Amino acid sequence: MTGMPPLPGTHGTFLTCPEGRIHVRSAGERGSPVVLLSGAGLDNALLSWRHLIPALAPHHRVFALDWPKQGESRPWNARVTHARMLDVITEVLDHFGLGSVGLVGLSQGGALALAYAIDHPERVDRLVALAPAGILSFPPGMHQLLWLTAKLPLLNRTLPSLIFKDRARVARFAERALFAGPVEDFDEIVDEIVAEARVSGAASSDWQNASIGPLRMRVDLRPRLHEITAPVLLIQGSEDVGVAPKHTKAAAELIPDCRLEVLQGAGHWSNRQMPGTVNTLISRFLDAP
Repeated sequence: MTGMPPLPGTHGTFLTCPEGRIHVRSAGERGSPVVLLSGAGLDNALLSWRHLIPALAPHHRVFALDWPKQGESRPWNARVTHARMLDVITEVLDHFGLGSVGLVGLSQGGALALAYAIDHPERVDRLVALAPAGILSFPPGMHQLLWLTAKLPLLNRTLPSLIFKDRARVARFAERALFAGPVEDFDEIVDEIVAEARVSGAASSDWQNASIGPLRMRVDLRPRLHEITAPVLLIQGSEDVGVAPKHTKAAAELIPDCRLEVLQGAGHWSNRQMPGTVNTLISRFLDAP
């Protein structure tokens, strides 16, 4: 268990895999299916989608998965590669008998949603990516520093886990890295992050650590974005310090059927900073003819 506050109107399902288990939180009984993919590190299905799930459930069947080693998708006794993450999406779709779906992903989840649409176009009807990873690169020097961080457990797990034991430090991290302005339920979000950290630590994800090589990004979707055939909505906070808006704007120009929404004053977690605005954008996009 994660210690996360429950979300009424949802129920959980566990999928058994050779490496462990995948937890999927479901809601809604009618309408087209939508699969929600959360971010990396200290995130999980409820942290990302606590406000979006009830907004979509009246008109859609909603499936929000905890990535391996997040939320209730534990234990998981293997490294989780990019290919394995994509297979997890397929396994969730197959388990629930979903032929094609709307995909909504945040950050790491946004990158995997884009990658899935490239590799499995027949299974993606529409796609929403919020501040997606997988579309950016870093200048020399900073890139090598990030690569070194990804290589050393002391830097990507031990020290962050020690820091995130302190609630005040978690709050400062959220203010600086996740948000760029007032958040109505900020204290609740901090409590949710602390609850996740107590269970899983504060490490970066296997996907994050493997996505960066010594000289270049190993996961770089930009050369293949033109292959996406589904309609795409990209949502980007104007003040995001994790994914610079210029990267998302450039990615939007590479996707054939793409609309970009830049939310002024929003940070990386626009879904939690401006849930009403984000929920409306996503709902209208998914329901468009």
